[in-house]
Amino acid sequence: MPVSTPAPSLTIDCDQCTMQHTDACEDCVVTFLLDRDPEDAVVIDADEARAMRLLERVGLVPSLLFEERAG
Repeated sequence: MPVSTPAPSLTIDCDQCTMQHTDACEDCVVTFLLDRDPEDAVVIDADEARAMRLLERVGLVPSLLFEERAG
């Protein structure tokens, strides 16, 4: 039986980013996700969802693991 190796991980640490404290932070997906209230939903439009699926297909972003609760 083949042994599966874990997928490589990516740690994003803003303190290690060369773009930290520049205008790039305002347009960064990490800032977008972390600079919101924990109870806020992340809402993307149809074009953004299409782009995410394309990036997923080529292995640039992981699959979305979200599953809506029933009821």
